[in-house]
Amino acid sequence: MTTINKITVLGSGVMGHGIAQVAATVGYNIVLRDIEQSFLDNAMKKIQWSLGKMVEKQKVSQSDADSIYGRITPVVDLKEALKGTDLLVEAVPEDMELKKKVYAEVDMYAEDKTVYASNTSTLPIGEMASLTSRPSRFIGLHFFNPPQLMPLVEVIPGHLTSSEMVNLSLDLIRNIGKEPVLCKKDVVGFIVNRIFIPLIHEAAYCLDRDKAEMTQIDSAVKFKMAFPMGIFELADYTGLDVVFKASKEMISRDKKVINPHPLIKRLYSEKKLGQKSGSGFYNYGSDNKYERVNLSEKEAEKYDPIAIVSVAANNAAWLLTNGVCDVGDLDKALRLGMGLKKPLFTIVEEFGLGKVLLTLENMSNKYGKFYEPDAYLRKIAS
Repeated sequence: MTTINKITVLGSGVMGHGIAQVAATVGYNIVLRDIEQSFLDNAMKKIQWSLGKMVEKQKVSQSDADSIYGRITPVVDLKEALKGTDLLVEAVPEDMELKKKVYAEVDMYAEDKTVYASNTSTLPIGEMASLTSRPSRFIGLHFFNPPQLMPLVEVIPGHLTSSEMVNLSLDLIRNIGKEPVLCKKDVVGFIVNRIFIPLIHEAAYCLDRDKAEMTQIDSAVKFKMAFPMGIFELADYTGLDVVFKASKEMISRDKKVINPHPLIKRLYSEKKLGQKSGSGFYNYGSDNKYERVNLSEKEAEKYDPIAIVSVAANNAAWLLTNGVCDVGDLDKALRLGMGLKKPLFTIVEEFGLGKVLLTLENMSNKYGKFYEPDAYLRKIAS
């Protein structure tokens, strides 16, 4: 298996240039490739700004920042970008048709030694691997946004990915100072999004069914469920374009994973994308500065988020039942990827496992099979 020295990152957006910076920081030589020079110029400015902030905070010296920046080479020509590359990291938008075109082109120019990784957050690794000439040397490396700050990387093998490729990837992620979690099966949403994305839809149903206010639900999620922020606030921070596209891809491959609420599609179609557009679930200022929603323990007392707890527990149970991960990796992924301050099943115990099961059974009878309790929950309750 190839030793990784040179990495080519395809796509210079938020994820692409962030991954490039992270890998360059620990000494890898990086080629950052995009289809237009203006995209690359913008990305390099953002990397320079980010490194400047690290110098200000005395995390790196100015000479180190200059060295890191110097290890990243922006290139438009794909053939040139792939010359001598040990690892390709694809970070283009989440669109399977676009990825098909990208991999067809990459396969024309990539050297035999080059191994492939995709930074997809939702698309099946096996499906993408099958588009290439090297499915056994293809893997998912799902970095979280922003890659410079978020410690988690989900490592997802496809059904043909070799064990050597898995070990190479785990070592690489540790080498760049990140925490890998192995997603043992190529399932829809992997680990974190399998839990996070359905919760946004469920919270929207709670607005309808419980006639609660958004700040009451969000306050309860933050203060009673040990989330870093409210679920609507977190969705706005993530971007409702990201949430909508992830939901669409997940549902297209497994209709049981999400109970879709029409509000998410409506906000997306109205270009209310959250913080980035000035409004989403909440309204924000027009200057694009990050603003926190005013949530409080007093507001939290007005709402019981048992439906949200129950859906989170049920999807987590599904992951465990199907051998996607164990409880330790589940807790690590949710702590590092979603910012949960307590293990999920500790939160479930605080609300009462019996209450969670009863809630799911009642909702299953009332709203359909999506809420049917997973076997793992019944097992640990007995």
